[in-house]
Amino acid sequence: MVPLDLKNTLVFILAGGEGNRLKPLTQNRAKPAVPFGGCYRIIDFTLSNCIHSGLRRIHLLTQYQARSLEEHIRFGWNFLPRRLEQFITCRPPHHVTVGQWYRGTADAIWHNRDAIEDWRPPNVFVLSGDHIYHMDYRDMLREHVEHGAALTIGAVKIPVAEASRFGILQTAADGRVTGFVEKPKSNAPEIPGQPGYCLASMGIYVFETRELLQRLKQDQDAPAGQGGDFGHHVIPRMITEVPVYAHHFQGLPGDKDPYWRDVGTIEAYFDANLDLCSVAPRLNLYRRDWPTYTLWHNDPPAKSVFFEPGDLGRRAEVQDSMLCPGVVVSGAKVRRSLLSNLVYVDEHAEVEDCIVLRGATIGKRCKLRRVIVDKWNKIPDGTVIGYDKEQDKKRWHVSDSGIVVVPRGNDPTGWATGGA
Repeated sequence: MVPLDLKNTLVFILAGGEGNRLKPLTQNRAKPAVPFGGCYRIIDFTLSNCIHSGLRRIHLLTQYQARSLEEHIRFGWNFLPRRLEQFITCRPPHHVTVGQWYRGTADAIWHNRDAIEDWRPPNVFVLSGDHIYHMDYRDMLREHVEHGAALTIGAVKIPVAEASRFGILQTAADGRVTGFVEKPKSNAPEIPGQPGYCLASMGIYVFETRELLQRLKQDQDAPAGQGGDFGHHVIPRMITEVPVYAHHFQGLPGDKDPYWRDVGTIEAYFDANLDLCSVAPRLNLYRRDWPTYTLWHNDPPAKSVFFEPGDLGRRAEVQDSMLCPGVVVSGAKVRRSLLSNLVYVDEHAEVEDCIVLRGATIGKRCKLRRVIVDKWNKIPDGTVIGYDKEQDKKRWHVSDSGIVVVPRGNDPTGWATGGA
């Protein structure tokens, strides 16, 4: 087995995504900072994968609405010992020309090349910070070293119908990449022998360091509009000139159906969260050998109160739901829903197929169905959401499939607290 130099491998996580398709959840926070699974944020899954894989030199490249993400990292991910040259740091684009944001993924790494020059790692991981999955990156690095690759791309099988959202790979029998099309609108190349499926880039790359620096310099020298992004510019140039390989995503040992999700739309986000409430969710958050780490909150245990046989309307009922610490269900009915920390559901309320984020309060006699309630909102007594699409559109954001999103700031008292 090829020995891996994990200690000296450098990681960049691209965490500045605006997440337009997830608005209004991304109105005041970057996509990687969006809450997921009750007590986590999306970024926690990539960072936990790094920790379990032995990768401990990590730079997060932030950009859009980065305050809540940076606070989450500072308070929840500050446990690596700097004296052992291990770290997780946030690097905002302060050093870029005033008023200029990164032009793309490659441009972001170029403007942080000083970190590469300081540490001189043999290989560099470039990861996306806005996907949900479990993965041991050591397997990918091992393949990269064995192939003597200039670049290895993490790849996952997806339906052809989703190809327009991803970079699509074509590979030879030995895994070498022979073609790459970024977000094809039609005629996406299918996997040989598997009609209806494509091989998509996961936004996970391992570069040989000298090759990376050379390609970044070449990309910067390209004419305006012809550089700045790995998918559009750098990778298509590389595949005809140097060995580029695909690493097929396998999940973790024991995974029969490896789980990877881009929760980049309201529908995808909603479905992935509510799947966690099912009897056999696709994503196993309860693996003892691969826990997902996050910022720990010292909240009390969840509880439900009021069970009075003589007053069925005041009975607390919770079915097929996830309740995080600090949740109180007081004489209300909760079905197939995910309640984050410190959520309070008051008497006679009905919450069905909903995602309620940290600190929100659902008032007495409220009825909510297929609703996402953002953090610290207060839903007044008697409010009905999710039963009349046209009425909902007058007050809140409603997705194409009818999912209602109540954004931050719905607090009649004006005293909502807590960060994004």
